[in-house]
Amino acid sequence: MQLQINGCAQEASAQTLDALLRELGYSDRVATAVNEAFVPKAARANTRLTTGDRIEILAPMQGG
Repeated sequence: MQLQINGCAQEASAQTLDALLRELGYSDRVATAVNEAFVPKAARANTRLTTGDRIEILAPMQGG
């Protein structure tokens, strides 16, 4: 399905947010939002994705 991930159009086969993170190679130590709504880690497995969804994935970075 076609998704907007961090502002870029991308094709993905995952049906849930949790599966999408695994498909893209992210660890579970990220913050996520779908269509501008925060999705906590515990809800990712039950968050279904549909074509056109806007996904934001924020990963912590070290440094200053």
